[in-house]
Amino acid sequence: QVQLVESGGGLVQPGGSLRLSCAASRAIFTGAIMAWYRQAPGKQRERVASITRSGTTGYSDSVQGRFTISRDNDKNMVYLQMNSLSPEDTAVYYCNTATALLNRRSYWGQGTQVTVSS
Repeated sequence: QVQLVESGGGLVQPGGSLRLSCAASRAIFTGAIMAWYRQAPGKQRERVASITRSGTTGYSDSVQGRFTISRDNDKNMVYLQMNSLSPEDTAVYYCNTATALLNRRSYWGQGTQVTVSS
């Protein structure tokens, strides 16, 4: 069964932090490079962070130094620690494989809303 369940979003003030979690089914998670994406209103979905099974990470310029991606291979979980949040980080956040945007038929979870506002 293919499943992605994101959680941990919410309303936070500028400068605050949130930690997102993603529970992935084994069919998606095993061996895959996993990633976090976000989609702001009126904008295209973009990848913000990725992590290989061995823990090598990559980040977009917009989140580099503020966000940290991690994974637990035993639990099929992916996490995104977000610090120093700004209103520009407001979006729905999704996790998926690092190549999910390349396939129009990729399965996506419901995402988790992050709103940064005072």
